[in-house]
Amino acid sequence: MANLRFEAIEEAFKKRPVEVNVPAERPSEFYGKFVFNRAKMYKYLPADIYKKLVDVMDNGSRLDRSIADAVAQGMKKWAEENGVTHYTHWFQPLTEGTAEKHDAFIEHDGKGGMIEEFSGKLLVQQEPDASSFPNGGIRNTFEARGYSAWDPTSPVFIIDDTLCIPTIFISYTGEALDYKAPLLKALRAVNVAATKVCQYFYPEVKQVTSNLGWEQEYFLVDEDLYFARPDLMLTGRTLMGHDSAKNQQMDDHYFGTIPERVQAFMKDLEIQALELGIPCKTRHNEVAPGQFELAPIFEECNLAVDHNMLLMSLMKKVAHKHSFRVLLHEKPFGGINGSGKHNNWSLSTDTGVLLHATGKTSIDNLRFVVFIVETLMAVYKHNGLLKASVMSATNDHRLGANEAPPAIISSFLGKQISDLLDHIEKADKDDLFALTGKTGMQLDIPEIPELFIDNTDRNRTSPFAFTGNRFEFRAVGSEANCASAMIVLNAAVAEALDNFANRVNALIAQGEEKNSAIIDVIREDIKACKPIRFDGNGYSDEWKVEAAKRGLDCEASCPICFDRYLDSNSIKMFEATHVLSHNELEARNEVKWETYTKKIQIEARVMGDLAMNHIIPVATHYQSQLAKNVQNMMDVFGDVEGKQLSERNIKIIREIAERTTLIESGIEELVNARKVANKIENQRERAITYHNTIAPKMEKIRYQIDKLELVVSDELWTLPKYRELLFIR
Repeated sequence: MANLRFEAIEEAFKKRPVEVNVPAERPSEFYGKFVFNRAKMYKYLPADIYKKLVDVMDNGSRLDRSIADAVAQGMKKWAEENGVTHYTHWFQPLTEGTAEKHDAFIEHDGKGGMIEEFSGKLLVQQEPDASSFPNGGIRNTFEARGYSAWDPTSPVFIIDDTLCIPTIFISYTGEALDYKAPLLKALRAVNVAATKVCQYFYPEVKQVTSNLGWEQEYFLVDEDLYFARPDLMLTGRTLMGHDSAKNQQMDDHYFGTIPERVQAFMKDLEIQALELGIPCKTRHNEVAPGQFELAPIFEECNLAVDHNMLLMSLMKKVAHKHSFRVLLHEKPFGGINGSGKHNNWSLSTDTGVLLHATGKTSIDNLRFVVFIVETLMAVYKHNGLLKASVMSATNDHRLGANEAPPAIISSFLGKQISDLLDHIEKADKDDLFALTGKTGMQLDIPEIPELFIDNTDRNRTSPFAFTGNRFEFRAVGSEANCASAMIVLNAAVAEALDNFANRVNALIAQGEEKNSAIIDVIREDIKACKPIRFDGNGYSDEWKVEAAKRGLDCEASCPICFDRYLDSNSIKMFEATHVLSHNELEARNEVKWETYTKKIQIEARVMGDLAMNHIIPVATHYQSQLAKNVQNMMDVFGDVEGKQLSERNIKIIREIAERTTLIESGIEELVNARKVANKIENQRERAITYHNTIAPKMEKIRYQIDKLELVVSDELWTLPKYRELLFIR
């Protein structure tokens, strides 16, 4: 075992970029090659069937089961032309990943042979075992039936030899057991509410779409080094490891030259992603060494979520091909930046209007203010719930650190928008709305053209920042399903817009002119949501004090944050928007608490194993070598001079003894604390105990191990160090 680390390092240094087969066509030509998109629907479906399916996709019409057979036959023909032999319902259970069961097209032909068949029934519905997925007690082992049902708004795609059909996943009794079902309901709710409000300004609007553009951060680690770190393999993060002398302090990795092996990986990933219809746009080095980012063009929210889940799976597959392992954990390394997944969210109409963008007329700008303020109202009213939607055992390590938004939800608007809202709140109603466009900035460098300055600056410490024509929800974790945050945000905005419309309509019913009524209500809401607006430093201790004074949710304990899902305001909002029932919310919280506990439990067990089987044996082996050296020095120089000459070694021997004793006693305490916690039957209380007792004990043990790493001989240390994990690629 002592040589595995150096063998891994040697192999890592030998690796060269993998050659990537680049298609002869331009990206625009092979984009969506393996997606049953509208062009392929038009080609493979009868005209009347195509029209009915497009109506379902565009207008939310109910799917007529009678067309399913024709759609299935068209899909099958296209799939077979691409070498497909299997199909699967592809869904997103509450595991934060995806699930699939592959079935072949073959059926008995009744004559002792086989035929290839794919019916509408198989396309539309299947029955996975609901008790084998996280369900929060909704399904028992003896009540296993669940259903997956086709989502026609997200296109079918091909992976290898399998036709993948995006689906929702529900229990036999109808409760959602996935992320997609409640997301679709939340998107429908915000569509209905936003369309109603839009029609105050633009009567021709018939539909509002929620858009999402995610920014996927990740780390790449050489595969051989990864396999020499059991903690990375089993938990996704390093449970121990001292800082590298050089990490990110020179700011030289961010936007730096992409390493050759990484560039080959990125190129391969982008080609395959584009073939699957994922519109990859941006790639670059991130702040921390070994950290990178990929971001697509924004898409309709449901499709964007599917594409992100698909991409994370694809990243792992392509990374392996290039002898890398991709780390999606929010904090795989201590002491350097973790990884997030900024969610850029906006609303747009079927007439092409971005609802969070300014306009050229006073009506446009009144609409802009309404949607900005009602979004803030949603975030203010449900700030604790929004935080709960992004909390997890893994993101817990990142939120509040100096590279991520704080664990307090606030919104940055920038000076111009803030001043505008303050002006509306205090000024005469008759004042016109006027927002300038981008302001020109002329630099005193002849070669540089005029720059255009946005209406808002950027505040990287803000969890929910306005960035010109959208809001950027920065607290979402890198390995999370974006749907968790998007369900809450879209449902909360739907509730706020409904409430706004009801109050405006009440004033109109009393005889007040429409625009006057809108301004009256919006002024009330500007004042009401003021506590959520914060343009300062979200990392500061002063903000924590100020946020508490404002009544914002400042809870930092992940398991307790989950309580927000069961607050009366949350239940009322979810039920009013028909997104989740009280029963479903309770079940999901049981899953969240259980998942939190299991993740910390696994980490604690892995840490105990590494400490007792790697760290202590290596440290005591080195201690024995030093002790033998001290004895040899005394034999040569005599006791007094020998001890004097061996003073440094004796000091290290003592330090190793002290630290290994603390590690061993710490592991014993950790095991005993786990035994106590595991006897707690209530999932919430058990998760809180793991958070309050187990996690802090692990940090104390890690401190001692990291100090040992500095004194034990490098040639004996078995686990790849940070300098190797982060810089060899």
